[in-house]
Amino acid sequence: MNDITNSKLLDKVTGCLYGGAIGDALGAPAEWRMPPEIRARYGYITDLVESWDGPSDIGKGDGRYTDDSHMVQVLSRIYLEAGDHLDAFQFAKGVIPLIAQEPRWVPEFGRDMLLVERLFYPEKWLYMRLCLANADPRQGGVGNMVNCGAAMYAAPVGIVNAGDPTQAYREAVDVFSAHQQSYGLEAAAVMAACVAEAFRPGASVESVIDTALTLSKEGTHRAIAAVVDTAKQHHDWKAAIGPLREAIRPYDGSAELNTMRGNGTNNWQPSREHSIEEVPVALGFLIVTGGDFEGSIFGSANYGRDNDSIAGMAGSIAGALHGAQVIRKNWMEQIDRANRVDLTATAARLAELIVKLQRQQFAQAQAREAAMSALLSALS
Repeated sequence: MNDITNSKLLDKVTGCLYGGAIGDALGAPAEWRMPPEIRARYGYITDLVESWDGPSDIGKGDGRYTDDSHMVQVLSRIYLEAGDHLDAFQFAKGVIPLIAQEPRWVPEFGRDMLLVERLFYPEKWLYMRLCLANADPRQGGVGNMVNCGAAMYAAPVGIVNAGDPTQAYREAVDVFSAHQQSYGLEAAAVMAACVAEAFRPGASVESVIDTALTLSKEGTHRAIAAVVDTAKQHHDWKAAIGPLREAIRPYDGSAELNTMRGNGTNNWQPSREHSIEEVPVALGFLIVTGGDFEGSIFGSANYGRDNDSIAGMAGSIAGALHGAQVIRKNWMEQIDRANRVDLTATAARLAELIVKLQRQQFAQAQAREAAMSALLSALS
């Protein structure tokens, strides 16, 4: 095994994990608030601020992240325990014990608890379908409310497939079919692909966007294209907040207001025309800021609506692009302290897994090349 201690690979994995967690924690206190409310409460969020009703030792704030980051760590652990790439069946087998049987520290509540108690309804669906209903894992996502619930923790799929966005896309479709459907599943695959591309040497915001546009399908593709066109006209994340919302609005499959749910609407229903809001908008802020880590998560956090997920996605991609070197050390320390985690250790183990899997794939490719050479030899 190569020494990864001072490698670009480890720096990028660390940047991706901390970038996502910091973005999540940055936006969390103002989740589902609108921009005018955020301005009135915080001005512009440019640091890990206190909770909305704070100061408080619990609730979203002061570096305490949300279920997005908890699920990133759950999926990372499933990969590490499997020591291999995943499919829907391996994911389904691994996820239920971690969310429904093993208590973990949830800082918002200030106590150890089962993660399933914290998860939002579309994420509780994992327990309902894969455990209680005993569904076929590849059909687990069928019937779920279509949202960003899979995309919000898709980064580990991109990490494990570092530098191979097409394979990350395919693996994410397989894995997250146990959780999501329709454009929610599509968004998770695109998010994983963007993270994988960000690991490639020479990757840039432009190559990440090209990856998203090349691989995305139907409404998700059209939504990304519309947001990209708008984002290219702006270079100030503050000024871009309103225009990016207008660009995604025609495609957004969620409600205009967080209170608009239920049988009286067609929000969060399967559709070939709609997209989740979070992935396209995260990509939009990456374009506006030229891939700047802090600018991209600041824009996302101040966007409002599902801003913690948007900032988490932007942070994951920007963190993978630039590595942990661009992230404030005190933010990384606060994330670990506030949430009682050690993402540095997780990053090291994931980097080792990447190297192991790449060596296995290289050996398999060599074996297939030898087999192909034999098949192409002349008949005797």
